[in-house]
Amino acid sequence: MRRLLQGDVGSGKTIVAFEAAVIAMENGHQVALMAPTEILAQQHYFSARRILENAGYRIVLLTGSVEEDRKREIRRHIAQGNAQLIIGTHALIEQKVEFAKLGLVIVDEQHRFGVMQRFKLMKKSGDEGAGNGNPRTAAGAVTNHVGADAPVRPAERSSANQSSGQAEPDVLVMTATPIPRTLALTLYGDLDISILDEMPPGRTPIVTRRVSDERADEVWQFVGKQVAAGHQAYVVYPVIEENEENELKAALKMHKELSRKIFPNLRVELLHGRLHPDQKEDVMRRFQKGEVDILVSTTVIEVGVDVANATVMVIEHAERFGLSQLHQLRGRIGRGAAKSFCILMTGGKVSEDGDRRLDAMVRTTDGFKIAELDLELRGPGEFFGTRQAGMPNFQVASLVRDRQLLEAAKREAAAVLAGPNEEVSEEEIDRALRHMRTHWQKTYGLVEVG
Repeated sequence: MRRLLQGDVGSGKTIVAFEAAVIAMENGHQVALMAPTEILAQQHYFSARRILENAGYRIVLLTGSVEEDRKREIRRHIAQGNAQLIIGTHALIEQKVEFAKLGLVIVDEQHRFGVMQRFKLMKKSGDEGAGNGNPRTAAGAVTNHVGADAPVRPAERSSANQSSGQAEPDVLVMTATPIPRTLALTLYGDLDISILDEMPPGRTPIVTRRVSDERADEVWQFVGKQVAAGHQAYVVYPVIEENEENELKAALKMHKELSRKIFPNLRVELLHGRLHPDQKEDVMRRFQKGEVDILVSTTVIEVGVDVANATVMVIEHAERFGLSQLHQLRGRIGRGAAKSFCILMTGGKVSEDGDRRLDAMVRTTDGFKIAELDLELRGPGEFFGTRQAGMPNFQVASLVRDRQLLEAAKREAAAVLAGPNEEVSEEEIDRALRHMRTHWQKTYGLVEVG
């Protein structure tokens, strides 16, 4: 399997991942689940233990903040095959980490990782000598196309791998940042794409409103009423500390103001990226248990945080956030049966693009519609917030305008790789593959990594 699973925030991708993990573990293989942040990795770890540990599966967590003695112990369990589900951050791709029999690789929020980071994890299969540094890629067929004297087509891959004793791990990459179809075809052309386009039953649609910070008193009154009704709230700021160069409200200062002046009788806590991992874990655990009423935070809560009782998301300086970021933040609420509210507060002048982003947020909660607009506004190179390695940079083509042409090209390529037919001969196919080996080996060899 080489599959990209796209699903909106809160749609249930994690359960799909755990189901896949169970299949691999029941067949005697290990599973690696890599997440971009410690908070998300820890949340997956606690969820996996709650759901799977009673069934006898052995689950471990490996992150950068784990003490070195404990890390050595965890690495030993992984190498000996005692650990079946290994959840972690970038720590999973360290050279010291060796798997006994890696059968499934799951990468969550895949766009947060560089191509080479995902590539390293995908080739850590320890089965039948694969863990000895053999640079076998997850893109087995692609490597055969560009690196071997006799090209091997995708249809021949499984039989070729079986005969050679190679056991590549299956790969499931997941994203809650919906990718427009044109961009998905370009970035993940050799991956099967699955879309989870509905929410679990019982979810109530989120109401989104845009207000200026001149109406902050009304917003705080509303937050207070929601907490009084037994719910919890997030308040998100774009920066941790104030800076002379800008006039943005900062999480540190506003935490003091909210906890001392505005909500002196409520339990208001602070979460940001500079806190020690133990402090972050403690704050999140208490918020999840309902021991914190209002969580003041930066975008560190953007992915993976799941608290069903949180019904309010206030985003200050919302005009300074990207569209996909706003959508991800909003996805932290609306996870229970109670009606949820996202309030986008703006401060100062809002640009034309900023207006379009905020209007889109108010108009729809459909992540795929938001992704299409985001691609139009930012272009493919900036779609994920940074220019990723391997991102197409066409001089003439447009991924937005030329969707039909791109899809036609993909169909033609698939037809060629399927083998000789009336329109294309064996000689022409081999000539094309030789050309790719010569001109595109470095780039094309990473295609299936995604």
